[in-house]
Amino acid sequence: MSVVSLTRVAVIGGGAAGIMAAIAARHAGAGVTILEKNQRVGKKILATGNGRCNLTNVGLEITNYHGKDPEFAREALSRFNVRKTIDFFEYLGITHKVEDGGKVFPCSEQASSVLDVMRYELDETGVKVICEADVKEIRKNGREFVVNLADGRAIHADRVIIATGGKAAPQLGSNGSGYVLAENFGHKIIKPFPALVQLKLAAKFLKQVKGIKFAGYAEIIVNNRPVAGARGEILFAEYGVSGPPILSLSRKAGEYMQKNQKVHLKLSLIDYLSGRKLEEYLSRRLQTRPEKPLAFSFVGFINKRLAPVVLREAGIADANKPAGRITAGELGNIVRILKDWRFEITGTTSWLNAQVSAGGVDVAEVNAQTLESKIVSGLYFAGEVLDIDGDCGGFNLQWAWSSGYVAGESAAARL
Repeated sequence: MSVVSLTRVAVIGGGAAGIMAAIAARHAGAGVTILEKNQRVGKKILATGNGRCNLTNVGLEITNYHGKDPEFAREALSRFNVRKTIDFFEYLGITHKVEDGGKVFPCSEQASSVLDVMRYELDETGVKVICEADVKEIRKNGREFVVNLADGRAIHADRVIIATGGKAAPQLGSNGSGYVLAENFGHKIIKPFPALVQLKLAAKFLKQVKGIKFAGYAEIIVNNRPVAGARGEILFAEYGVSGPPILSLSRKAGEYMQKNQKVHLKLSLIDYLSGRKLEEYLSRRLQTRPEKPLAFSFVGFINKRLAPVVLREAGIADANKPAGRITAGELGNIVRILKDWRFEITGTTSWLNAQVSAGGVDVAEVNAQTLESKIVSGLYFAGEVLDIDGDCGGFNLQWAWSSGYVAGESAAARL
């Protein structure tokens, strides 16, 4: 194999964590080369925040992070915290604003702005970027690493940072290659699964209700015990459910499904009334116009396409009988469906729909202070490739910035 170049620090992956690692290492004085298998770096950054780039979140807590040992993330998140992240991007030229839920966005409303200023910093500081560089193998010869590419090229480096991301959104370049590279060095991989993703449900009527949105409450139930809940806009789809609360709960659902446990979803369509208040209200509503067909009596209260489904699920065969003929038992069943509708979760949608990967390189084998491998000296990890993932709302990008900064600075400091 021919040697393409020598570099002090080789960063595998030019996503958010990889670019930050490269900039941090270069600022610390190291020569840096990014190896990116796509045609250009930062492709995934452009898709974040619906194209607006949710940079971080001012309300960040360690409880926003998940994995086998979420506490592992605390050190990096403290060293390069939210304030330092905002200051860093202000230095690069990004004026920021804070929106509902503590979400931080560029005032430009463009993720491309974030990528543009980061690419400019790479160019200005002299970071070498090699695109269409598909890393197939990393070997360590003595104190030196040899990074072999699919096309036969090789890069020799003193330090290597694996920042390849996970398996989420493969259409943007993620394929789990970093897990293989880490495994080849003896690292354990916590089995990855999609997170921040839609949930599939076992229900025959989903085609009838697809496209219906409601502001409600969703809860993950395992062994008849609630394990997580979230409020917000929920959307019925042909496969199951979507919407911000569902995405945030999908991680917990996936975690239990990985253990082959039965997982259920509880939906409360009418979250703003207690069960008792709802029953009182419906009783008055139905008796006000007792001659109305029962299903039609719900028009103006819930989505009219939802009414016949709710009645059928409540065990009412004749949805068009006069509202005044409803029994107390039937009314109780309707209230139960509207407040505590249970579904078996059969899975999630695919990696194509996932915003982040749960699982990854076992953090027990990585130094939390430096993000250096405890198995291979000079090997570092940053970003989603590690078994750390965050909630929706800027938390995953903050982990990319923080872990990238710590890995890059630490790698340069050891030269």
